[in-house]
Amino acid sequence: MRIVAVMNYKGGVGKTTLTANLGAVAASRGLRVLLVDLDPQTNLTFSFFTIDDWHDQLKDHRTIRQWYGAEIPGRDISLADLVVTPKRVNEALKNTTGQLDLIASHLGLIDIDLELAARLGGTTTLDGSKRRFLDLHGCLRHAFEDENFSEYDLVLIDCAPNFGLVTKTAIAASEHILVPAKADYLSTLGLDYLVGNCAALVQQFNDYVNHKPETSGHRPIDPAFLGVVFTMVQIYSQQVTLAQHTYIEEVRQNSRVPVLESRIRNSPRHFGDAGESGIPAMLSASGKDEVVREFDQLADEVLGALTLSAGGHR
Repeated sequence: MRIVAVMNYKGGVGKTTLTANLGAVAASRGLRVLLVDLDPQTNLTFSFFTIDDWHDQLKDHRTIRQWYGAEIPGRDISLADLVVTPKRVNEALKNTTGQLDLIASHLGLIDIDLELAARLGGTTTLDGSKRRFLDLHGCLRHAFEDENFSEYDLVLIDCAPNFGLVTKTAIAASEHILVPAKADYLSTLGLDYLVGNCAALVQQFNDYVNHKPETSGHRPIDPAFLGVVFTMVQIYSQQVTLAQHTYIEEVRQNSRVPVLESRIRNSPRHFGDAGESGIPAMLSASGKDEVVREFDQLADEVLGALTLSAGGHR
């Protein structure tokens, strides 16, 4: 199983659209894929469930909000019990050996960061404080070690556009970080801050683990940046526009995050009504479509970097 956090400080960069479609393409290739929605906007969840279905089937008892809401996340409810199998997208996958499952989000997740931050206190000893830090930041990683998740080839975590505690639990749980970005000033501005904050989290987590490794109950973390993938790219005469090309090259040359070769063009025709059908656009568009080819290239690049193929590396 490979776990990838999909994140950017800047919202509106196509993060959720990329997560849904990349997961769907991977499932169409025969992989068992789990998507985890950690964004309070809940857009990834609404890409597969209608709002009515979310209210009727998920809202009260089957979202990640209930899991994080416990005094110790996972103590009152198993993460595996929250996994759902969206019907419409899996109907579209029925001629493959793949499957796409989801852990849904909740609009109330926006309040969880403050609740988790409050739980970091409450201990009067240094060792107790470090243990509480590790238990909270490592809670999602620990949950994924449950054998119920061993059947998945790929887990994609759609993170909120912030560096709150919920996002930090995703980083601690992940082996890789994928950064969708638009080729503009605001979307690329925070890339190096993101790298620096992730490095600081890794160092603090690992320092606490190594303080008393025999009693911490945790292992060091080492998430690697898979790269930046530029989304919503403007294409003119089969080329990226000059202004956006300049930003892409600037990131390629100056950022500490590698830039993937794959790019996803802006396409309201494909993504303008994302979520209404419950089936990501890349499962319903023509195989000759340019955007489909771009997502296929992205899947090749990402899955190749993760050394994932259908039937292997579970």
